[in-house]
Amino acid sequence: MKKKLAGKVTFFHFAFLCTVLKPLFLDDKQFLNDLKAQKHDAFKRLLDEYQGLVFNTCLSFVPNVQDAEDVAQDVFVEVYRSISKFKGGSKLSTWLYRIAVNKSLEFIRKKNAKKRFGFKLSLSPGGMPLDKTSYFTEFDHPGVLLEQKEQKALIFKAINTLPEAQRIVFTLHHIDGLPYSEIEEITERSKSSVESLLFRARKRVKEQLTIFFKKEGW
Repeated sequence: MKKKLAGKVTFFHFAFLCTVLKPLFLDDKQFLNDLKAQKHDAFKRLLDEYQGLVFNTCLSFVPNVQDAEDVAQDVFVEVYRSISKFKGGSKLSTWLYRIAVNKSLEFIRKKNAKKRFGFKLSLSPGGMPLDKTSYFTEFDHPGVLLEQKEQKALIFKAINTLPEAQRIVFTLHHIDGLPYSEIEEITERSKSSVESLLFRARKRVKEQLTIFFKKEGW
């Protein structure tokens, strides 16, 4: 399945430059039936129309183009495998967002686990040297308009300090630009819960950026 998707995935890095449209056919009953029947044309249409949205979301959480492409591919593989489980309780786009967020967070957890393992090895006699390079260095996301690469890196570094629940709502709102109502559907949280998480996330990001900027002498 991944092999079939490879040709499309290579175009993900172009997709985030475009305006993402949400076509009406996504919630069309016949289209959903065709997807559940795993018809090639239906899945191709879904991939063509939604690769930009999925890639943007993955890039918002995983600020590295190549990694975001890999995660986006995993999202569509998961959609292909799990479309039969989609019951229509929410919009299909909401379901896609949810999978994209979960796959991105899953990737981050695995990467953080590897970093901790690498750190332990570096402390042991004859262990491998610790990789001190920053992961938050390669991105060009349309939701972040600052010109200097270093400042962009600090923004994502600050976001990365947030607890997972705060990170999700902060990223979806401030980086992806989603309204509260859509975030509520994606996260399955109430409006008051989303507002509370955003308030705490903004406060923490502001505090972290103040610390980072002082260290950098800005």
